[in-house]
Amino acid sequence: MTDTARIVLSRPLRQAFDYRIPDGQTVMPGQRVRVRFGRQQLVGLVIATGVTPPEGLSLRPLGPPLEDWAALPDDTRELMSWAARYYQHPLGECLFMALPPALRRGQPASLPTETGWRARPDADPDTLPPQARKQKMLLSWLKQQPDITRESTIRAEGFSLAQIRGLHQRGLIDTATPKPPTPDQAYLDSLPQLTPAQQAAYRHLPSPGAFTTTLLYGITGSGKTELYLHYLQEHLGADQQALILVPEINLTPQTVRRFRRYFGERIQVWHSALNDTERLRTWLSIRRGDPAIVIGTRSAVTLPYADIGAIVVDEEHDSSFKQGEGFRYSGRDLAVVRGQMNDCPVILGSATPSTESFHNARTGKYRLARLEERVGDARPPKMTLLDIRSRPLEGGLARPTLQAIGERIERGEQVLVFVNRRGYAPVMMCFDCGHMMDCPHCDARLTYHRRDRALRCHHCDYQRAAPTTCPECDSEAFRPVGQGTERTEDILEAQFPETPVIRIDRDSTRRRGRIDQLLATVNDGTPCILVGTQMLAKGHDFPNVSLVVAVNADGGLFSVDFRAPETLIQTLLQVSGRAGRHRIPGRVLIQTCHSDHPLLQQLCEADYPDIVDHLLSEREALGLPPFRAMAILRAESRDMADSLAFLDHARQMAARDGLAIWGPLPAIIARRADRHRAQLVLVDERRSRLQRTLAQLCGTLDQSDKPAGLRWQIDVDPIETG
Repeated sequence: MTDTARIVLSRPLRQAFDYRIPDGQTVMPGQRVRVRFGRQQLVGLVIATGVTPPEGLSLRPLGPPLEDWAALPDDTRELMSWAARYYQHPLGECLFMALPPALRRGQPASLPTETGWRARPDADPDTLPPQARKQKMLLSWLKQQPDITRESTIRAEGFSLAQIRGLHQRGLIDTATPKPPTPDQAYLDSLPQLTPAQQAAYRHLPSPGAFTTTLLYGITGSGKTELYLHYLQEHLGADQQALILVPEINLTPQTVRRFRRYFGERIQVWHSALNDTERLRTWLSIRRGDPAIVIGTRSAVTLPYADIGAIVVDEEHDSSFKQGEGFRYSGRDLAVVRGQMNDCPVILGSATPSTESFHNARTGKYRLARLEERVGDARPPKMTLLDIRSRPLEGGLARPTLQAIGERIERGEQVLVFVNRRGYAPVMMCFDCGHMMDCPHCDARLTYHRRDRALRCHHCDYQRAAPTTCPECDSEAFRPVGQGTERTEDILEAQFPETPVIRIDRDSTRRRGRIDQLLATVNDGTPCILVGTQMLAKGHDFPNVSLVVAVNADGGLFSVDFRAPETLIQTLLQVSGRAGRHRIPGRVLIQTCHSDHPLLQQLCEADYPDIVDHLLSEREALGLPPFRAMAILRAESRDMADSLAFLDHARQMAARDGLAIWGPLPAIIARRADRHRAQLVLVDERRSRLQRTLAQLCGTLDQSDKPAGLRWQIDVDPIETG
């Protein structure tokens, strides 16, 4: 056995490096170490010891370990190594992604004792001034807590450090040392009793202690979350850990509140909006084996769980589970692999499961549990297509739509208007010369944002002030064209001046906790009109929403992306599911210029599994996923000719029997941030053969000469093919 360690770095390098272990020093796989790399001092991760280095090389000595224990345990390293092979990504970057940012930079794997807070017994929220609304909410919330509350828990509820300090300075709350969560912690509330339909679905959920994957198909409003809660309470051991994956940060706070009612401080949170200290605290807690239930976005699957007893992926169809840049992994698929490696059950839940998951259930790879009744007296909403051809529109809304909105508001109900485009209008155009404002760095139009009179590119974040006259002909007939959330908000405010209009999109919810503030009126049941993008399409429970309007529903009907029809139907069904979830019957109006389209007709007449069967039959006939495996080789450079020439060379190297290759072709948005993008699509009936081809191709491309500035990457199981 040699005194050699093999390490990887957080660099886009598809190789590991050998270092000599100094006499008297002991290291183990998974440890962080300091290494000399070129002229730099870097943090490395040990992946093996006792390796035989190449002959004739003089190895540099390994630097000191940063802790005397393995930062990444064996099963987490195994998971990330599998992901590196499957997604054809450098191992070092994959392994380092499983560390919190502080540890990637070499900071100590330790934290000072966390601060806890409790309200003073005599503290009265009504003594606070009216402008201290958030402090009043925080104090009221703290007075309801049965014990000392951790600062991280308070922050996870959407409150800020400034609000905590403000209450402390006023003498209304005190600091205290929080108690660590105990394995036998009692549940705070009793779980709601399951309905007969929920009980029938619950019996199909997996048994604990062994790996199996179950697809829970439950229509919107059927109570899938109650099944998750019952499953964890009944089957999760007192000292075990569990993972609940949610697709977006904005769904995390409401999910956390709901789970914390029943599991208290055992609930921990993981998402990108946490600061480095918060993420390190959660990571250390999971690493030392605290009995936690983690609610997080896709990267939570990479945490170093000590004894994971169950994994739940909510809204499993959502494209947010697929990383869009760099290491392009799927959090949902990695969760299934993690369940297999850790021998624990996996539950994939959705009202609109992906075609891949339904196909896996139909072929026996997954089990299937069905929940097709809404809770209580609620019924699925009635869906109606409103053909807007030749109809006069006011800001994109037809007169029958405005009339339907007015009727619901007069009855004291709430309305949700879905506009899948933020900003005021997608383009500014001169009505005299036809000039339109383009992004100078992308092949895309600039979107007009009226609130700050700015033109912004939603692809590269370029922005400029909006001119008042046409830059080409100086005409004053230079106006916004098309529909965005801001414009819809303005039209509805003008039509219904006495009714609050609340806009929910990425622009209005940038600040932490802002979405909770905006939704406070909705959750109170006050008559209002919600205007929003896909952020409102999933996960929210609005009891008083009785009407949902989909403004521009035709976008996915004629896209070049073969997944677009599936995504369109999923989005429409998800947003429709916000209506009629409780006692008030729901209605859905879908404005369209193609009311005779078979897919939209089927949406109103049939159930979702029938639509999936139709989509799957089309995919099988065309030889598309899930019937064949797919990967995309993408290249971008300062010149389109360089990108296409590189991909053409890659096509020649990859060509072999059984492999279909499409392209190379420019991407739909061929220029983005002054980078010219093209792609090569590879499709094979045998996934293993495609993986071998990709591995060989990556090795060859790494060694080949490339034009200066050219970047390339592989996207395995792509979500977007344009």
